[in-house]
Amino acid sequence: MTEPTSRRHFLQGGLLLGAAALGGSALLAGCGREQAATPAAPVDDTPRRGGRLRLGIVDGSQSGNLDVHKPVGSGIIRGFALYSKLWEWSEHMTPELALAEEVSINANASAWTIRLRKGLEFHHGKTITADDLIFSARRLSDPELASPYAALVSRIDRDNIVKLDERTIRVPIKHGAGFLPLPDGWVNFGGIVPTDYHPVTNPVGAGPYKLKSFNPGQRSLFTRFDNYFKPGQPYADELEIIEFKDQTSRVAALLAGQIDTAYALSPEQVVPLRANGGASVLVSRTHGWHGFEMNLDAEPFRDVRVRQAFRLLANRPELVARALGGHGRIANDLYSPLDPTFNKAIAQRPHDVEQARALLRAAGKADLRLELAAGPGGAPAAQVFANQAKLAGVDVRVRQVDAATYNGPLRDSWAMSTTYRLGGEFLHTASITDAPLAAVNKTHFKDARFAELFEQALGETDVLKRQALVHEAQQIQHDRGGLLIWGFTDVVDGIAANVGGARAERSHFPTWRFDDLWLRS
Repeated sequence: MTEPTSRRHFLQGGLLLGAAALGGSALLAGCGREQAATPAAPVDDTPRRGGRLRLGIVDGSQSGNLDVHKPVGSGIIRGFALYSKLWEWSEHMTPELALAEEVSINANASAWTIRLRKGLEFHHGKTITADDLIFSARRLSDPELASPYAALVSRIDRDNIVKLDERTIRVPIKHGAGFLPLPDGWVNFGGIVPTDYHPVTNPVGAGPYKLKSFNPGQRSLFTRFDNYFKPGQPYADELEIIEFKDQTSRVAALLAGQIDTAYALSPEQVVPLRANGGASVLVSRTHGWHGFEMNLDAEPFRDVRVRQAFRLLANRPELVARALGGHGRIANDLYSPLDPTFNKAIAQRPHDVEQARALLRAAGKADLRLELAAGPGGAPAAQVFANQAKLAGVDVRVRQVDAATYNGPLRDSWAMSTTYRLGGEFLHTASITDAPLAAVNKTHFKDARFAELFEQALGETDVLKRQALVHEAQQIQHDRGGLLIWGFTDVVDGIAANVGGARAERSHFPTWRFDDLWLRS
């Protein structure tokens, strides 16, 4: 890899996948091909402007806000309407330049130079400048804000960001360790806002829609932003996000024509939706992962043999079939399979009850009993695993936990708990999951060699050299980490016949890509 041109090309072309990775990945082959064929194909599929696009979401806590850097509950979804970032997700869930025109990194990964596109505006008409970039970066990383996503930018030297001109800043990185995680982190939670921003009194961004009204726990209404950075988009005049307390009422609303899209259907809702024929089912293959987090600071998981046993107890095909309704594929206790540095040489861990029994006997845990905390949406997988564990004489009691409790003060104390995360590149995912940077490391995984490899990888600009570091780090995770990652999920969305622009290739959240969606009538 030559310097620095290749670094700039790597950043502008997408951070995770080079041409070889895109062309050769079996995981992407046939991505999202499964769709219901109930609605008749439209005569004209050319995007049209006008109308009100209505998205139905499920938020059992009926909570949320508009804070760009500290979203609560369904606030994350509203953020995709209100705010734009320097990078946005590509079709393959890799960061691609958005508000940024050009990004480069110096030779030792100690500083980023970020340059804005020309002519960018916020919703209230103010030109987006370097001052707004600095304000946004400093706000996200402000200890007083205490954003749970501050760890994503914890390596930036927030006090020494330099304004080079009205459109350009230089962001110094502490300890020369800033090559990859920044774009992935800022894609979701790094919205650029003006220096007069306030999440309540002035929730202004540069996203495809600007706010008209917001009723927490009920609905929010947005109007098209005509000076959005993508010319001609968005297409709908208005966007309405409607909150439901449960999946059943939301699907009923979709079938009744009260909403146009429904994000992330539960498996049990797919069959009746298809049978009714009033909407299509869009299946997007993703690398978002489901699993269980084992707390290494709590019994019985201090003993690595117990962690290994639990991973052997997991019948992964059954978990995918029953907990995901077959909409997914098995995993191997490792995240980020689409990262070019992913260690594909690690053999798939089998389902081996007898070996699990032997490990538990060796650890003195032959008659083990424990509680598994199932967070929102995690109960089906937790119950399936509990039944699987019985085959080895392990008594797993599932405790279903509401969102407020699951994410509250007790979140780090569960001995074992369910988890789901969006997929991302390795360094970014590690930085929010189980690496030294992680703000919420529910596994309490602390391994000196893993930490050393992670730190070296953060500062390594050569992808092949970084790959060797990641391979060893992932082997450590696989051997003695605290994550039992059993499956990668498909996202299943319900789409009304009059909605255009929703494509399965846009993995993870095609119904959140509000700038691409449009109404046929």
